[in-house]
Amino acid sequence: MVELSKIDNELDSYNPLIEEINKKVQKAQKALEEILAQKEETVKAIEAAKVKIATYEAQIKEEKAKLEDIKRKSAEAKTEKEIFALSSEEHIAKDKLSFANEEIERLNKIIEKKEVELAELEEKEKEARENLEKIQAEVEKQLAEINEKKRELLEKRDELARSMEQKILSFYEKIRKWAGNTAVVPVRNQACYGCYLKINDKAYSDLILGEEIVTCPHCGRVLYLEAQEESA
Repeated sequence: MVELSKIDNELDSYNPLIEEINKKVQKAQKALEEILAQKEETVKAIEAAKVKIATYEAQIKEEKAKLEDIKRKSAEAKTEKEIFALSSEEHIAKDKLSFANEEIERLNKIIEKKEVELAELEEKEKEARENLEKIQAEVEKQLAEINEKKRELLEKRDELARSMEQKILSFYEKIRKWAGNTAVVPVRNQACYGCYLKINDKAYSDLILGEEIVTCPHCGRVLYLEAQEESA
């Protein structure tokens, strides 16, 4: 039972190691996802700016047509009122035309800046993908080594379990369900190293005799004596 417990403990010891190894991949994946999200936002910003530019270009075309129409009407205007109204329309059209041109210039600068950012993000994406592939390869190798060690331990465990009485094995598994890796613990200085309470003389004496399974009278864990304790 002691040997079985040691094997189970060793098997379980790989779980946090596997978790830590997998975290490396998750971290690299997250870094790539963040870059892709930034890239997506940058592309959206560029596309939005282009849509606005197209709107302003259409407005420019419209205002230029208006100015041509105003020019034609001005040549035909006869009254001062008509001339004043056309002059006001011309002024408004020119203001709109000027504003649209300024906005297009501003938006083109934004696009230029975003395209530089996009190029940088694409380079970062390439590096992040290469890093992820490298980590995945390393992790795959590490996990393969761990799985091989676990396979060997499981074979050893199965062999050991088959050699044990079913009653004893069931008893051990029952305790392990609630005690986990502390199902079987040593006794040192007559104290249980599961609950750290001193066991009574009878339990300690039975443990020294080694004729039957001894459990801690306080916590119920299976007890065993280490070699140095036996010789003490």
